[in-house]
Amino acid sequence: MPVRLSSPSDLLQHTPYHHVAVATGTKHIHVSGQIARAADGGAIATGDLAGQVATALRNTHIGLAEAGAGFSDVMRLTFYVTQWAPDKIDSFMAGIEAVTEELELPMPMPPASLIGVDYLFEPDVLVEVEATAIVD
Repeated sequence: MPVRLSSPSDLLQHTPYHHVAVATGTKHIHVSGQIARAADGGAIATGDLAGQVATALRNTHIGLAEAGAGFSDVMRLTFYVTQWAPDKIDSFMAGIEAVTEELELPMPMPPASLIGVDYLFEPDVLVEVEATAIVD
């Protein structure tokens, strides 16, 4: 496996992600920001952060699979969430937990950032997910 995840004991341990990813593969995969849209562009889970997180992760999985990778090959996730506030963490995590088994998303996740933004490119989009993976 080209990605090794870890969390040094001197860093905060109660996080849903690892702090460090070491990658040794040769094929880099970058999945662009994925949102809660069907292949035809139709909105999914309008107004539902948990539903949009789950759908965006499913769409990220499709992109990874197209490149011959899965979430076990991901070394970095970036989440952009509109109008972020700490009280949204339960809904955000519910979306992740809803697809953990289905997508074989490792828990804790690879290193991840959650970045609060005012808005994304469409008014109904609540979350966007980017992934970087590496395979041999």
